[in-house]
Amino acid sequence: MDGDSVPAIPSSPSRKEAEPPRPAEGDLPDEVFKALADPNRRLLLDRLNRRNGQNLGELCVGLHMARQSVSKHLAILEAAHLVASVRRGREKLHYLNAAPINEIAERWINHYDRHRVAALADLKKALEDNEMDRPEFVYTTYIRTTPEQLWRALTEPAFTRRYWQVSFETDWKAGSMMTLVHDGLTVADPEQVVLESDPYRRLAYTWHTFTPEWAAHYDVTDEDLAAFASEPRSKVSFDLEPDGDLVKLTVVHDGFDPGSRVIKNVSQGWPRVLSALKSLLETGEDPPA
Repeated sequence: MDGDSVPAIPSSPSRKEAEPPRPAEGDLPDEVFKALADPNRRLLLDRLNRRNGQNLGELCVGLHMARQSVSKHLAILEAAHLVASVRRGREKLHYLNAAPINEIAERWINHYDRHRVAALADLKKALEDNEMDRPEFVYTTYIRTTPEQLWRALTEPAFTRRYWQVSFETDWKAGSMMTLVHDGLTVADPEQVVLESDPYRRLAYTWHTFTPEWAAHYDVTDEDLAAFASEPRSKVSFDLEPDGDLVKLTVVHDGFDPGSRVIKNVSQGWPRVLSALKSLLETGEDPPA
């Protein structure tokens, strides 16, 4: 799917490494602005913008700060949702997270002055255009819903058609084939499969095949189709974690080679899809056409 319609796991924190406190939803803009006010935290965001997916040691290189200070700054950025972390074995990788910037832009941006709006716009663009050495898309958002309802929204056509305009024909069992359906287009392939299915906790599946029919449906050029189809098949996973009356949803879309054109495409589409999902579950209203 193209960037306008496509849309992309941190492990649970250990007892020794608890997550930073999550601000109340209404306080999120203030938390974001407070996090951005410190030059050291902006420097860390700049570093992640230049090379996403760094561990603590990599982020500390060349900084005139103690490792503990860098860790504290990262905790504040995570509390403001500007940074998301993903565990890879013993390694904890840090990624820019576009969720709070998108939410502010959509809900509260008119309440802030022009200077702040410009700063947010610049950061939002950087988040969307970021080139990654570790090519993965990582996005974390908190939704006022239940794990059961969020699972239904990720899997049932009655929901997915409303916020994503697509549906999936599958039984959602690990190993089962998936068929993507959208506005008369059907994309089926034996390699489009459910990888993991743990209801209300975790879902993962392979990304759809880029077919000539898909390209014609979305007016994709022959050159772009050839480029997309030549890349290895990527995968997307969803982790659902209860957090009081909210659910923390972390989406990771990975399996890309360096220089991938597909990841740039999905990185622009996923924030729109996930924002529409959040809005539907919290307000019951369909996203604008």
